[in-house]
Amino acid sequence: MKDLTQGSVLSHALTMAVPIFAGLVLVLLCGLIDLYFVAGLGEAAIAGVGAAGNAGFLISALTQIVSVGTLAAVAQAVGRKDRADANLIFNQSLGLSAGCGVCTLAVGFAVARPYMRSVAADAATVEAGATYLVWFMPALALQFAMLAMSSALRGIGIVKPTMYVQALTVMINIILAPVLIAGWGTGYALGVKGAGLASSLAVAIGVATLWAYFRKAENYLTLNRRQWRPQTEAWKRILSVGLPAGGEFAIMFAYMAAIYYAIGEFGPAAQAGFSIGSRVLGLIQVPAMAIAFTAAPIIGQNFGARNSERVKAAVGHVLMAATGVMVIATVVTQWQSELLLKGFTQDQATISEGALFLKMVSLNLVAQGLIFACSSAFQGLGNTRPQLISSTVRLITYVIPTLWLSAQSGFRVEQIWYLSIATTTMQALLSLWLLGRELRRRLVFAQVG
Repeated sequence: MKDLTQGSVLSHALTMAVPIFAGLVLVLLCGLIDLYFVAGLGEAAIAGVGAAGNAGFLISALTQIVSVGTLAAVAQAVGRKDRADANLIFNQSLGLSAGCGVCTLAVGFAVARPYMRSVAADAATVEAGATYLVWFMPALALQFAMLAMSSALRGIGIVKPTMYVQALTVMINIILAPVLIAGWGTGYALGVKGAGLASSLAVAIGVATLWAYFRKAENYLTLNRRQWRPQTEAWKRILSVGLPAGGEFAIMFAYMAAIYYAIGEFGPAAQAGFSIGSRVLGLIQVPAMAIAFTAAPIIGQNFGARNSERVKAAVGHVLMAATGVMVIATVVTQWQSELLLKGFTQDQATISEGALFLKMVSLNLVAQGLIFACSSAFQGLGNTRPQLISSTVRLITYVIPTLWLSAQSGFRVEQIWYLSIATTTMQALLSLWLLGRELRRRLVFAQVG
């Protein structure tokens, strides 16, 4: 366990950001590796895998319920020096993860094809996406356990074991992707089915490895199956923080689904360009995300320790660092947007659509960095409802106009990117205002404690 209530706040943030950054890069690489090999199967395969991958946002909404609630409760327990409570929350989160994983498999298999029919541009894209989603579903189900364990570790200030496990997962995926997708060494290419299977096998091995770490390591947190049985009070504490955070990811799913629907009339090239462009943009955002993610455990532990000055210092440092990194990311993306795409496809129509997306939506990066930082701060404070409010406002002000614009004659793709810039900026400003209000309301213990 690492005590984040002592020492330099900035030093803690930077130290934790490095392995978090590496871990996030590795996670995104899994998707990009699959996309690289899938790109050789044509536009429909790219568009199908991209649209199916958007379903991951919906599953992420559910995983966030467990992971964010676990992180906040564990971090605050550590700040109070209550190891028994930290272990109870950790084990309760694993029991909750097991139930959620089983439900994800059952529902996912049932709705894969209907979902693809609702967002895909043509029958070939529907078939590719549905096939990929069925084989990718075990990876999504296993994310519950993976993130519960990772978030509990982050709550106690430990991030390196998760990074090592993610590195192992990516290496396995790198090895399996060309073998299963393209048939390297076997002569039996599974196509998009292989992409989903490669990810599922890699994640399964990652979960098993992280599980072994908790069983063998002398750790602040220990596995105790007797504590897996549902306890109402513990579940309430996890869900009170996790549900709003999950709602935020569900909103992202609706946001992305609206985009796929709106650009569907422009054909597979537009959807493929957006699919690759959005994943590249996700990779570009990783440094700021890594910095932002350090706020939750630092703020959580210091909030649990009732140290308002360190909470405020963490918020300030993370907001400034995330902004600086996103300014650099914006410049790079504006300068080399096409080059960033050429590593994944040589189709000029797809590159053209993806470059348009990157050049326009990269103007959101600074605002998005502020949103990441605010979201993590709300998690540490143990109240994620304000971030859900700002995300809901963005959803309403973006999706409704987007659907209306897509039904008009003369509709152009860049119109929804302009709308994205406006609504993301608005969300960032609203999140900052809500964070300031939350700090004033929840740090009153400094005067009465």
